[in-house]
Amino acid sequence: MPAPHLLDADAPELRASDRLADARAAVAAADVDPGAEPHRRTILDFVDAHEDALHRSCRTGHLTGSALVVDADGRRVVVLHHRKLDRWLQPGGHCDGDANLAAVALREATEETGMQGLRVLPVAVDLDVHEVAPPDDGPHLHLDVRYLVHAPPGAQPAGNHESNDIRWASLDDLDGLDLDEGTWRMVRHGLARHQELMQR
Repeated sequence: MPAPHLLDADAPELRASDRLADARAAVAAADVDPGAEPHRRTILDFVDAHEDALHRSCRTGHLTGSALVVDADGRRVVVLHHRKLDRWLQPGGHCDGDANLAAVALREATEETGMQGLRVLPVAVDLDVHEVAPPDDGPHLHLDVRYLVHAPPGAQPAGNHESNDIRWASLDDLDGLDLDEGTWRMVRHGLARHQELMQR
Protein backbone atom coordinates (compact mmCIF):
# COMPACT_ATOMS: atom_id res chain seq x y z
CA MET A 1 0.00 0.00 0.00
CA PRO A 2 1.46 3.43 -0.93
CA ALA A 3 2.24 5.86 1.87
CA PRO A 4 -0.45 8.52 2.42
CA HIS A 5 0.30 11.98 1.08
CA LEU A 6 -0.83 15.43 2.13
CA LEU A 7 -4.14 16.54 0.62
CA ASP A 8 -5.36 20.00 -0.35
CA ALA A 9 -8.87 21.06 0.66
CA ASP A 10 -10.24 20.41 -2.84
CA ALA A 11 -8.88 16.85 -3.09
CA PRO A 12 -11.57 14.32 -4.06
CA GLU A 13 -10.59 12.20 -1.06
CA LEU A 14 -11.94 14.99 1.18
CA ARG A 15 -15.47 15.00 -0.20
CA ALA A 16 -18.13 15.07 2.51
CA SER A 17 -19.77 11.81 3.53
CA ASP A 18 -22.83 11.02 5.63
CA ARG A 19 -21.87 7.37 6.13
CA LEU A 20 -20.98 6.62 9.75
CA ALA A 21 -19.09 3.59 8.44
CA ASP A 22 -16.57 5.97 6.82
CA ALA A 23 -15.85 7.60 10.17
CA ARG A 24 -15.53 4.20 11.80
CA ALA A 25 -13.06 3.10 9.12
CA ALA A 26 -10.96 6.23 9.75
CA VAL A 27 -10.76 5.39 13.45
CA ALA A 28 -9.86 1.77 12.72
CA ALA A 29 -7.10 2.86 10.31
CA ALA A 30 -5.56 5.56 12.52
CA ASP A 31 -1.76 5.35 12.89
CA VAL A 32 -1.43 6.13 16.59
CA ASP A 33 0.97 5.88 19.49
CA PRO A 34 0.33 2.74 21.60
CA GLY A 35 -0.95 5.00 24.38
CA ALA A 36 -3.95 5.88 22.20
CA GLU A 37 -5.07 2.29 21.61
CA PRO A 38 -7.59 2.24 24.50
CA HIS A 39 -9.20 5.35 22.96
CA ARG A 40 -9.55 3.55 19.62
CA ARG A 41 -11.50 0.72 21.28
CA THR A 42 -13.70 3.19 23.16
CA ILE A 43 -14.52 5.16 20.03
CA LEU A 44 -15.27 2.08 17.95
CA ASP A 45 -17.56 0.71 20.66
CA PHE A 46 -19.31 4.07 20.97
CA VAL A 47 -19.85 4.36 17.22
CA ASP A 48 -21.25 0.83 17.08
CA ALA A 49 -23.73 1.72 19.83
CA HIS A 50 -24.77 5.20 18.60
CA GLU A 51 -25.94 5.63 15.02
CA ASP A 52 -26.08 9.41 15.58
CA ALA A 53 -22.45 9.70 16.76
CA LEU A 54 -21.70 12.23 14.01
CA HIS A 55 -24.18 14.74 15.40
CA ARG A 56 -24.26 17.06 18.41
CA SER A 57 -27.76 15.77 19.08
CA CYS A 58 -26.09 12.62 20.42
CA ARG A 59 -26.12 13.96 23.97
CA THR A 60 -23.86 11.35 25.56
CA GLY A 61 -21.05 12.32 23.21
CA HIS A 62 -20.12 12.70 19.57
CA LEU A 63 -17.25 12.48 17.12
CA THR A 64 -15.03 15.49 16.59
CA GLY A 65 -12.13 16.16 14.23
CA SER A 66 -9.08 18.15 15.21
CA ALA A 67 -5.76 19.17 13.71
CA LEU A 68 -2.17 19.23 14.83
CA VAL A 69 -1.11 22.13 12.62
CA VAL A 70 2.66 21.98 12.08
CA ASP A 71 4.82 24.69 10.54
CA ALA A 72 6.84 24.09 7.37
CA ASP A 73 9.99 23.34 9.40
CA GLY A 74 8.23 20.80 11.60
CA ARG A 75 9.32 22.54 14.80
CA ARG A 76 6.21 24.39 15.96
CA VAL A 77 2.51 23.67 16.28
CA VAL A 78 -0.52 25.93 16.51
CA VAL A 79 -2.26 26.16 19.88
CA LEU A 80 -5.23 28.32 20.74
CA HIS A 81 -6.78 29.32 24.03
CA HIS A 82 -10.37 28.17 23.68
CA ARG A 83 -12.84 30.81 24.83
CA LYS A 84 -15.55 28.46 26.14
CA LEU A 85 -13.34 25.73 27.59
CA ASP A 86 -10.73 28.15 29.01
CA ARG A 87 -7.73 26.04 28.09
CA TRP A 88 -5.04 25.65 25.46
CA LEU A 89 -5.98 23.22 22.68
CA GLN A 90 -5.31 22.33 19.06
CA PRO A 91 -7.80 23.54 16.43
CA GLY A 92 -10.81 21.29 15.98
CA GLY A 93 -14.53 20.97 16.15
CA HIS A 94 -17.75 19.07 15.57
CA CYS A 95 -18.43 16.89 12.57
CA ASP A 96 -22.03 18.08 12.23
CA GLY A 97 -22.88 15.03 10.14
CA ASP A 98 -19.73 14.83 8.00
CA ALA A 99 -18.12 11.40 8.32
CA ASN A 100 -15.00 12.48 6.41
CA LEU A 101 -13.04 13.23 9.56
CA ALA A 102 -9.88 14.34 7.75
CA ALA A 103 -11.97 16.94 5.92
CA VAL A 104 -13.52 18.05 9.22
CA ALA A 105 -10.06 18.51 10.76
CA LEU A 106 -8.77 20.49 7.78
CA ARG A 107 -11.89 22.67 7.67
CA GLU A 108 -11.67 23.43 11.38
CA ALA A 109 -7.96 24.19 11.14
CA THR A 110 -8.56 26.64 8.30
CA GLU A 111 -11.46 28.36 10.06
CA GLU A 112 -9.77 28.62 13.46
CA THR A 113 -6.28 29.66 12.30
CA GLY A 114 -7.22 31.84 9.33
CA MET A 115 -4.35 30.27 7.37
CA GLN A 116 -4.74 29.35 3.72
CA GLY A 117 -2.97 26.57 1.86
CA LEU A 118 -3.13 24.04 4.67
CA ARG A 119 -2.85 20.35 3.73
CA VAL A 120 -3.89 17.29 5.72
CA LEU A 121 -2.46 13.80 6.10
CA PRO A 122 -5.55 11.63 5.57
CA VAL A 123 -4.61 9.02 8.18
CA ALA A 124 -5.28 10.13 11.76
CA VAL A 125 -2.24 10.39 14.04
CA ASP A 126 -4.06 10.34 17.39
CA LEU A 127 -7.34 9.40 19.04
CA ASP A 128 -8.62 10.73 22.34
CA VAL A 129 -11.82 10.47 24.38
CA HIS A 130 -12.37 13.20 26.95
CA GLU A 131 -15.23 14.93 28.71
CA VAL A 132 -16.02 18.56 28.02
CA ALA A 133 -18.40 20.82 29.91
CA PRO A 134 -18.93 24.09 28.02
CA PRO A 135 -20.92 26.66 30.00
CA ASP A 136 -23.88 26.59 27.60
CA ASP A 137 -24.13 22.80 27.45
CA GLY A 138 -24.05 19.81 29.79
CA PRO A 139 -21.01 17.56 30.23
CA HIS A 140 -20.52 15.11 27.37
CA LEU A 141 -17.79 13.18 25.59
CA HIS A 142 -15.75 14.31 22.64
CA LEU A 143 -14.48 11.33 20.68
CA ASP A 144 -11.68 13.19 18.98
CA VAL A 145 -9.98 11.96 15.81
CA ARG A 146 -6.80 13.95 15.26
CA TYR A 147 -4.98 14.65 12.01
CA LEU A 148 -1.62 16.10 11.01
CA VAL A 149 -2.04 19.36 9.06
CA HIS A 150 0.90 20.99 7.30
CA ALA A 151 1.16 24.78 7.02
CA PRO A 152 2.93 26.51 4.12
CA PRO A 153 6.14 28.51 4.74
CA GLY A 154 5.53 31.86 6.39
CA ALA A 155 1.95 31.11 7.46
CA GLN A 156 0.83 33.02 10.56
CA PRO A 157 -2.26 32.07 12.59
CA ALA A 158 -4.99 34.60 13.28
CA GLY A 159 -7.71 33.44 15.64
CA ASN A 160 -11.45 33.86 15.32
CA HIS A 161 -14.26 34.40 17.84
CA GLU A 162 -13.73 30.94 19.35
CA SER A 163 -10.33 31.73 20.87
CA ASN A 164 -8.83 34.29 23.22
CA ASP A 165 -5.33 33.79 21.84
CA ILE A 166 -3.59 31.75 19.15
CA ARG A 167 0.10 31.19 18.50
CA TRP A 168 2.86 29.03 17.12
CA ALA A 169 4.52 27.08 19.94
CA SER A 170 7.67 24.98 20.16
CA LEU A 171 7.92 22.02 22.50
CA ASP A 172 9.60 24.29 25.04
CA ASP A 173 6.77 26.83 24.72
CA LEU A 174 4.17 24.12 25.32
CA ASP A 175 5.70 23.27 28.70
CA GLY A 176 4.09 26.31 30.30
CA LEU A 177 0.58 25.80 28.90
CA ASP A 178 -0.69 23.02 31.19
CA LEU A 179 -1.51 20.61 28.37
CA ASP A 180 -3.12 17.29 29.22
CA GLU A 181 -1.50 13.92 28.60
CA GLY A 182 -3.52 13.28 25.45
CA THR A 183 -2.46 16.55 23.86
CA TRP A 184 1.20 15.83 24.58
CA ARG A 185 0.83 12.36 23.08
CA MET A 186 -0.70 13.85 19.92
CA VAL A 187 2.07 16.46 19.63
CA ARG A 188 4.94 14.02 20.05
CA HIS A 189 3.55 11.36 17.74
CA GLY A 190 2.34 13.91 15.18
CA LEU A 191 5.70 15.67 14.99
CA ALA A 192 7.44 12.33 14.53
CA ARG A 193 5.06 11.47 11.69
CA HIS A 194 5.65 14.90 10.13
CA GLN A 195 9.40 14.34 10.19
CA GLU A 196 9.01 10.95 8.50
CA LEU A 197 6.75 12.48 5.87
CA MET A 198 9.17 15.28 5.03
CA GLN A 199 12.05 12.80 4.62
CA ARG A 200 10.31 10.85 1.87
